[in-house]
Amino acid sequence: MIDAERLKKNWSLVASHGDQVPLYFYSTLFLTHPETRDLFPMNMAAQRDKLVNALGAVVSNVDTIDAVVPTLQALGRDHRKFGALRGHYPAVGEALVATLEHFSGPHWTPAIAADWTAAYGLVSATMADAADAAAHYTPAWWDAEIVAHERRDLETAVITLDPGNRIDYLPGQSLSLCTSLRPRVWRQYSPANAPRADGTIELHVRAVDGGQVSTALVSLVRPGDHLRVGPAFGTGLTLRPGRGPVTMIAGGTGVAPMKALVEQLAAAPRPTSLYWGARSPAGLYCLDQLRALASAHDWLEFVPCVDEDLFGSESRLGSPVELAVAHGRCSGADVYLCGPPGMVETGRKHLAGSGIRAEAIHFEPTGE
Repeated sequence: MIDAERLKKNWSLVASHGDQVPLYFYSTLFLTHPETRDLFPMNMAAQRDKLVNALGAVVSNVDTIDAVVPTLQALGRDHRKFGALRGHYPAVGEALVATLEHFSGPHWTPAIAADWTAAYGLVSATMADAADAAAHYTPAWWDAEIVAHERRDLETAVITLDPGNRIDYLPGQSLSLCTSLRPRVWRQYSPANAPRADGTIELHVRAVDGGQVSTALVSLVRPGDHLRVGPAFGTGLTLRPGRGPVTMIAGGTGVAPMKALVEQLAAAPRPTSLYWGARSPAGLYCLDQLRALASAHDWLEFVPCVDEDLFGSESRLGSPVELAVAHGRCSGADVYLCGPPGMVETGRKHLAGSGIRAEAIHFEPTGE
C-alpha cells in the first residue's frame, strides 16, 4: 500500500532543491545507462523542466491514480516518438530513486524507497502497456510535407502540412512536431482546423524568444521540407457535449484550436462567442479568416480585441477575458481558454473571480 502523504512530503523536500534535482537525475541516468542519451535532445535546458512537472503531477495524483490513467496512457503512446521502449523504463526508475535518495538525505527510509518504487512501477507499467498496444495499430510518428508556408508577420507563420495519411485527432488536441533542423526537440502545436478529408493540417506558429523549434518553423523551413509529427495529445480543450452556449477566449496563436472547434461546431451549432486578443491590430494575423467564418455562421459571434489601438481599427479595446465577462458571455457557458501561459493563468483567475464555475472553464495545462 502506497502512503500518498509520505510521498508528497518527501517530494516537497526534494523539490526544494530546485534545478539541482533534474541536473542530478539526468547525470545519473546518462552515466549509468549511456544508451538512453540518444533519446533526448542535445540541449537539455527545456527537458529539465519537464521532469519536475511530470514528477509533481504523479505525486499529486498517486492516491487517485485511476484518475490520471488516461493521461499516463496518452503519455506512453506519445513517448514512442522519442524511441522510448519498455526496456528503458527501469533505467529511468533507478535514476529517479537514486535522485530522490540523494536529496532526501537523512530523511530517506526503506519505507519511502518502497513507496517511490511502487508508485513509479504503476506509472511506468501503465505507460509501457499503452505504448505496446499502440504499436499494433498506429506509427510512432508520421513524416509530413510542408505544402504551404505563409509568413503573416515577422514572428508568425501559417503552415499547411500533408502527412500523406489522415492523422486521427480531435479539434482542440495538440500534435507534437520535430524538424531535422532541431533533432530530437519536440514541441506541441494545436491544429487550426478540424480533420479534413484530404488529411492536410493547418498550424499557426509564433516564434518565441529562445524557441528552437518555433524559430525554425517560422524562419527556416520552406514548402517541400518535411516535419516529423507525433500522435494527438491532450483533452483540455476538446469540445464538451451539450447544447448550451460556448465562449472561446484566445490570445495570439491560441486562436488556432478555437478555429478548429468552430469548424467542429458547424456540424451541430450552438450559440458561440469567440473573443481573440493581441497587443495591437497587427497581431491579429488571421482577422479576415475569422470574420469570414462569423459571416458564414449566424450562431457565431466574433470579437477581436487589442490592448492598444493607435490607428482606429474596429477591434475592441481591452483583454478578451475581461470583455467576454463584461459582455455577459461567460455566465452559463462552457468557456474555452487558450493563449500564452500568463494569459491563461490570469484569465482563469478573472473568470473564477467573476463567479464562473471551475468545471465550466476548459484549458490545456502547460507541460508535457
